[in-house]
Amino acid sequence: MTAQVNVPLNSRGKLASTLPAEKLAEIAALFEFRRQGYSLDAPFYTDPTLFKIDMEAIFGQHWIFAGSVAELPEPGDYITVDYGPYSLIVLRTDEGDVNVLHNVCRHRGARVLTEAAGSTGNLVCGYHSWTYSPEGNLIHASAPGEAKFDKNCFALKRAHSREVAGLIFVCIADEPPADFDETSKIFEPYLAPHDLSKTKIAYQQNIIEEGNWKLVMENNRECYHCDGHPELACSLFPTWGLTEGLIPAHLEEVWDRNKEAQSSLEERCRRYGLPYEVVEELDTRIAGIRISRESLDGEGESFSADGRRLSKKLLGDLPDFRLGRCSMHLQPNSWFHFLGDHVITFGVFPINEHQSLVRTTWLVADDAEEGVDYDLDKLTYTWKQTNLQDKAFVELCQQGAASPAYEPGPYMKSEYQVEAFINWYVQRVQEHLA
Repeated sequence: MTAQVNVPLNSRGKLASTLPAEKLAEIAALFEFRRQGYSLDAPFYTDPTLFKIDMEAIFGQHWIFAGSVAELPEPGDYITVDYGPYSLIVLRTDEGDVNVLHNVCRHRGARVLTEAAGSTGNLVCGYHSWTYSPEGNLIHASAPGEAKFDKNCFALKRAHSREVAGLIFVCIADEPPADFDETSKIFEPYLAPHDLSKTKIAYQQNIIEEGNWKLVMENNRECYHCDGHPELACSLFPTWGLTEGLIPAHLEEVWDRNKEAQSSLEERCRRYGLPYEVVEELDTRIAGIRISRESLDGEGESFSADGRRLSKKLLGDLPDFRLGRCSMHLQPNSWFHFLGDHVITFGVFPINEHQSLVRTTWLVADDAEEGVDYDLDKLTYTWKQTNLQDKAFVELCQQGAASPAYEPGPYMKSEYQVEAFINWYVQRVQEHLA
């Protein structure tokens, strides 16, 4: 369901129109002359003006992953989502819908809700107690001091929301990109059998990485560095992203085992009527996507040292634990792993040109009991370690981009998804600046 924006947010024009001609020409040239198949020039990762353009052209125009229904199980439940200069309240209404409100009081601009998550009835600003309904309407303003004060003119600004297969997306643009409907039709059949409406949060981790948001996304889009993830490599085949002819000698045996496991997985998916085929449109549509169901090593059930399940409770109506992982990448800020026993969601929320918040959430069946059906430390161990390792890799790249010696280097063939992400990004910003 989509909530309609009732106050134009972009009516003052684009940031580019306010830039000095010399700066605008410099930025336009960076996009126009970007070398295909190579990493971006340093300013894309370090320049505060380019970061502001990213916030306007990407995070201000496109559908952004915000969270899941497990984070808003009851009416009044909310999460706050911050990125760049924006803060949003994502709220479950009494009718079961999701409202998205800008977390900016219409009195003097104070943050209305200051916690990352919680439950509320009406929304009360802690500064002067201006009070809003869950729909954002101003219902009380003490001593307004203005005879002609019209509360109807001072509702919280609203944004768009979409809930698809238990995932919640937000968009602050006046008119969101329309093709998200088509992208939703691609991924919903893959995710629906896991039934996120019957899950709960087992754990949520917030990490601030000292790196530009694009470096975080680039790192996720390849496994060329996966030798640096020993815990993950126990279950995730380190040949991910490779094809025949690209397999190094030390991974040939792993490649053969991967092919055999994938063949077995696909047979089970056909038997159960589960989609598994690769759909890859990362830079050929506005709401870029890659989704597939892929085998895991060992027992093929979960992200554990031996590939065995980490929770005893199957999700949704799934018939079998041994279903590998349904892996999805969505542009611009998210990726997901849907397994038989749990789900992991990842959202990237830019803070500034050199810092990003990475939020990882582990979901289990809502009737799974910690200590009985799952051990929390074991459930989260692999990706906690992997996230810390990725944090270090991203920060190395940010440090390098800040050096005068930095210059773009070539992507390897296995890094084709990084190229697709960057190509998508360049296209979207150029469209916005046109």
